[in-house]
Amino acid sequence: MSAFLPAFDDLIESKFSIGSIEQKIQNKTALQKELGWPVEPKRPMLCLPAGMTEKLGGPLLTEVLPGILSQQMELLVLGKGSSTYGSIFMHLAQEQRYRVHIISESEEDMHRMFAAADMALFLSDPTHMEELEHCLAYGVVPLSPTTPLLEDYNPIQETGNAFVFGTPSKWTAFAAIVRAVETYKFPFDWRTIVRHCMETMFKGERATLRKK
Repeated sequence: MSAFLPAFDDLIESKFSIGSIEQKIQNKTALQKELGWPVEPKRPMLCLPAGMTEKLGGPLLTEVLPGILSQQMELLVLGKGSSTYGSIFMHLAQEQRYRVHIISESEEDMHRMFAAADMALFLSDPTHMEELEHCLAYGVVPLSPTTPLLEDYNPIQETGNAFVFGTPSKWTAFAAIVRAVETYKFPFDWRTIVRHCMETMFKGERATLRKK
């Protein structure tokens, strides 16, 4: 299995690193072309990188989904989880096929999802989820409940690597989505957050090497 490292990932359209973040956008446009979607690099692409189950926040998702669909954004959903939510997304993918797509669990497709997506939604604590680390490594900005790896973005201080909400609810989650979408409109600010995401994992890898 290929490691989730975008600078060395042979499964994605365009490799990129902290020093070449601008290359990430090529992965989005390549996926948009493949899916037959309008090639709109400035349109935010949100992913649900772990699929959806009751434990992952499914009931909350049903409350937040209308808000997600009200935004001018695209949605990628990893095709795993419970059949209840699988049915919801299959219906959406058919109804809104130019902006909703179910990603297969193949290694190649998962790598391409992380390389293409701009942001990722977590509706339950992702502390022990490998998908959170993959998102950070690929510069996919998390929208998530509080967890140690994440710091809420502060536009004044230009700090943070995520849009963090406290107790998960319909309103706190939707507020994080709106903040992310609005911030995405400012390329310099967004690039700063993406860099912070990737630096989080880079620092973690260096710390692991020092321990060895």
